[in-house]
Amino acid sequence: MLPIRDTIRSRRFAYLNATFIALNVLVFVLEASLSQAGLQQFLTRFGLVPAQLSLASPLSFLTLFSSMFLHGSWFHLISNMWTLYIFGDNVEERMGSGGYLVFFLLAGVIAGLTQVYFAPDSRLPVVGASGAIAGVLGAYFVLFPHGRVLTLIPVFFLPWFVEVPAFVFLGVWFFSQLSSGLLSLGDLGGASAFSGIAWWAHIGGFVAGLFFVRMFARRRRVVYRNDFYLD
Repeated sequence: MLPIRDTIRSRRFAYLNATFIALNVLVFVLEASLSQAGLQQFLTRFGLVPAQLSLASPLSFLTLFSSMFLHGSWFHLISNMWTLYIFGDNVEERMGSGGYLVFFLLAGVIAGLTQVYFAPDSRLPVVGASGAIAGVLGAYFVLFPHGRVLTLIPVFFLPWFVEVPAFVFLGVWFFSQLSSGLLSLGDLGGASAFSGIAWWAHIGGFVAGLFFVRMFARRRRVVYRNDFYLD
């Protein structure tokens, strides 16, 4: 399923969400300018390499943050940024920019640590904003369960567009990640920026979003009408 847009209209421009997207794009432009050898060295240095995390080297934990702004391919970047564009603005609006900043980074760190837990000896760099974005999806699941997501579902190579309730779309997404994560347990937890997907980072980020969203979301009296919220 490919999300096209959601039906919850933001009343304000999500400046921080747009900044996250711009930073990821700019960093990827830098990556694209590197040679293959230079790129691999760059990703290994700034990506999250579980086996290199050590309390004896506190600076190694900074890769939990830097890895959120690296991507392995144009497809990886575009798919992540498109998802963040669709769901992040509404979450930022409910949390405020300051709360959203802390929440996004916290979800990303928890996502990274979850991946490390399931693949502690992996020397393959894990990169991407997917874990932090999964936290945003978890927050959206709690805050806007009755919103709807216009979704592209290919049926026999033909596009089929259908509006799906957000809790259904995100629930199906989470269980697809969970099942893939369980299947990948025998393969370093699926932790690879080059040959696989960090399923457990997605799972950890989503669960972090579910757990922490109420700590950051501002209370609002809202009335739901059609496709938007009113105070």
